[in-house]
Amino acid sequence: MADVLNASRSILVAGGGMSGLSAALEAAEAGIPVCLVEREPYLGGRVARMNKYFPKLCPPSCGLEINFRRIRNNPLIRVFTMAEVEKIAGEAGNFDVSIKVAPRYVNEKCTGCGLCSEAASTAVPDAFNYGLQTVRAAYLPHEFAFPMRYVVAPEVIGTPEAEAIKAACPYGAVDLDMQPVNFDLNVGAIVWATGWQPYDATGIRYYGAGKHRNVITNVVMERLASPGGPTGGRITRPSDGGEAKKIAFVQCAGSRDENHLPYCSGVCCLASLKQATYLLERDENASATIFYIDIRALGKYESFFTRVRSDPRVNLIKGKPGEISEDPESGMVTVQVEDQATGGIVKDQFDLAVLAVGMVPSCAVDTPPAQLALDEHGFVLDEQPVPGIVGTGCARKPVDVASSVQDATAAALKAIQATCRR
Repeated sequence: MADVLNASRSILVAGGGMSGLSAALEAAEAGIPVCLVEREPYLGGRVARMNKYFPKLCPPSCGLEINFRRIRNNPLIRVFTMAEVEKIAGEAGNFDVSIKVAPRYVNEKCTGCGLCSEAASTAVPDAFNYGLQTVRAAYLPHEFAFPMRYVVAPEVIGTPEAEAIKAACPYGAVDLDMQPVNFDLNVGAIVWATGWQPYDATGIRYYGAGKHRNVITNVVMERLASPGGPTGGRITRPSDGGEAKKIAFVQCAGSRDENHLPYCSGVCCLASLKQATYLLERDENASATIFYIDIRALGKYESFFTRVRSDPRVNLIKGKPGEISEDPESGMVTVQVEDQATGGIVKDQFDLAVLAVGMVPSCAVDTPPAQLALDEHGFVLDEQPVPGIVGTGCARKPVDVASSVQDATAAALKAIQATCRR
């Protein structure tokens, strides 16, 4: 496979989220060899962490399972997880790429039986669930992980616990001698699909994220609502584990704000509408209040907005909250806002406040190892100083899942064309 990849008619895809998966599959199914590189130990990106995505409210396993099957059935795709692109040089049709793969300490013999995890005792933060809980030092990234292979946390390597983990595996899958691996490729084009990160809400001091126990972000809400999440799908208050029945959804938390993110991420309104349905379908007595500047649910999503809004348990208030406070004893959070429809001040208590934080392109956080042209916010521009490098998905602009798939298909076509320039 390495010989096949080291060719001008091959493509490197950086990022294994929905955009990267789609671009890799479209290229490979057109007959182009693809190397797919993902820094996490699993494919699926942020979509894999969702409970559902709009407008059909399907679980992410629906679309991801199909894509994983397509990968398994296509010999032209080579996948490297826990891997990053370290260096890119060259031009369209002739890129030299250096890749580094971190040790997983578990090889391809893993059957996913979980015996290694039973032998582990050290607790490490569960990154997949945004640190909401801990997992044992030998862990499966999540229940639907691809590849379905455990990881041994580097914190225990070199300890008696690591040896116990190794001894517990009857298949010889735990390899404590694994080292970082570096290798080089020559490819014809590169698709940059490194995705996004949620805006750090702790910087919005007047909302109290990180300080108030029952103020969370929309990405955390996805994990709370997921049956595979830390609460088994129960939407609870972090302060005491009690059921959250009355929730405030605060739109544009840091977005459209020159002091934070000056742009609109486009999908946050729909995400909050979707998350309101999580709450209401679980409890007929629950209620959701959405504080918004304006609701952006364009085109085919208008009917989704209309459907959610028609529920009498959903209250929409036009206004951006100026402050969120929390009662230290009860844990109830108070949201204060000027209602622009009435001109009056609304001040109400809630079990939980969910901040709709925006999308920050990963390129704005981690400098790409190439001469990528970025806009002032860190999104990959369409026109690049080095032809043959194509941005896609949320690395290029904020988009929803369906739009990211469409954008990735276009990126795959551009990349295929670039491989012909040599």
